[in-house]
Amino acid sequence: MMQGGPPAEIVVPVFGMLTGIVITGLVFLGPVGRAVGSAISYWLAGGHRRQPSMTAGDVDEVLDRLDSVQRQLGELAERQDFAERLLSQTRQERGLPGAGGGAG
Repeated sequence: MMQGGPPAEIVVPVFGMLTGIVITGLVFLGPVGRAVGSAISYWLAGGHRRQPSMTAGDVDEVLDRLDSVQRQLGELAERQDFAERLLSQTRQERGLPGAGGGAG
């Protein structure tokens, strides 16, 4: 047993802190640090908010798809109206409840 050295309760944490400082310094000064700095400057410059550029062809394609969806939606609305009219006629003919005047 050694009598003159510092106690292990002090040496181990100090050595751990020094090792952590050295490793942290190497990380920040190395390629990882440059990548992190680059990413931070990208976010601070607003690069994450930039919209992708669209060509005229892309815009035309999107507009064509929108027209197609609008046509399909119109057709669906017409089909729903037809189905509702057909159901209302059937209810009135049979005198089903909720037809507005049958046995209920």
